[in-house]
Amino acid sequence: MSDGLEKLQPETPMTLDGLHGRYAAWLRARLVRRYGAADAEDILQEAWLRLASYPGLAGIRHPKAFLLRVASNLALGQVRRSAVAERFAAVTPTVSHEDADQLETVFFRQMVLDLPQPLRDVFLLSRVGGLTNSQIADQLGISPKTVEWRMTRALARCAAQVRR
Repeated sequence: MSDGLEKLQPETPMTLDGLHGRYAAWLRARLVRRYGAADAEDILQEAWLRLASYPGLAGIRHPKAFLLRVASNLALGQVRRSAVAERFAAVTPTVSHEDADQLETVFFRQMVLDLPQPLRDVFLLSRVGGLTNSQIADQLGISPKTVEWRMTRALARCAAQVRR
């Protein structure tokens, strides 16, 4: 004789496999509605990983509420981490590639301008003008050995500036 009420059986202790088998689809649907499909997948995966290390699964009385709370806490943690990252990005000066290239150009230009005039002349004629040591010697009216000495000194000074 059945009056519509079935006798409640004491439930077996809850395991991770049992939770997943019974509530995975339900939890996924709830998270997709609440957080969107992309975020829901991340939260869901993280929730199951978190639950895998939880020792008290057997004592859960309200599994749906418990699963939703775990997932909500994870989502809240993601929001907080994103907010911290945004605040950090807002106070951190950003340098684009164009800015970095400009800074580098200014640095090297200043480095060359800081060379003494005789060294700078030889350096520019060699590196920018593409002249050989003998051509530079002819143009400046100095010996090729002096051109070589000045170029060595100019390169040493530039290397020292770069190391600083």
